[in-house]
Amino acid sequence: MVYQTTLLFELDLPPALYLFVASGTLCSYNFHWYLTPPGGTVSTKNYWSLHNKPLHLLLFFIGLALNCLCCFLLLQHWPWLLVSAFFTFLYSAPKIPHPVFQSLQKIAVGKTVFLAFAWMHVTTLLPMVMINENFTNAQIIFALNRFFFIYAICVLFDFRDRQQDNQAGIRSLITQLPEQGVDRIFWGSLLVSIASTFLLLNYFTTQVVLALLVPIMLLALLYSSSKKNFSHLRYYFVLDGLMMLSAPLVVLAKFAR
Repeated sequence: MVYQTTLLFELDLPPALYLFVASGTLCSYNFHWYLTPPGGTVSTKNYWSLHNKPLHLLLFFIGLALNCLCCFLLLQHWPWLLVSAFFTFLYSAPKIPHPVFQSLQKIAVGKTVFLAFAWMHVTTLLPMVMINENFTNAQIIFALNRFFFIYAICVLFDFRDRQQDNQAGIRSLITQLPEQGVDRIFWGSLLVSIASTFLLLNYFTTQVVLALLVPIMLLALLYSSSKKNFSHLRYYFVLDGLMMLSAPLVVLAKFAR
């Protein structure tokens, strides 16, 4: 996803950024699952996570160490790296067993917005601002496109986790709304993503725009069935995979001419 941004806007990024994103993902993912208590749906994945917390902790520290090294290598960009860390931390912070952090559970809408913004910021905004802090119109439209597309995917994850989040006292917009309200949020986000994709025709070739549009249309087709089928294969492979699907398609559109 980072490479897609660099390819579309011809950005020459330091290699340390790729390691920063990879190690940060490893760090935040394992931090989140280490703090996740037992409960919710019984599945092979949840059972594995519950019984392998020492491994989650080890991977968290490995990711943290690599992330700190990358921050040192990218020290001149520390304000933007701090923004990345802050929004990523906010997603898992309510799981920390301390009153200060648990009070974040009461912040409506936060969970989904924080996660979607963190993914968009790290893979889209961060590569841009590291090269030039003055955004072009194309970059602004692309950032909005990615945010609303990722947010639509996050809506499905929150819909799946509504019962577990309610039991844990974690509030989000999706846990508070009836199903029809969730539908409106999802389709509204997807429509913004589709509209912004067509706006990109002013800046990219038709092939590139189609490459960006394919995952959005697939998500639209999968929405209804994904509200009934909560399998981990569908969510962690198919739906999560849609976030990066446009990247190889953009590569094909750029180079397969």
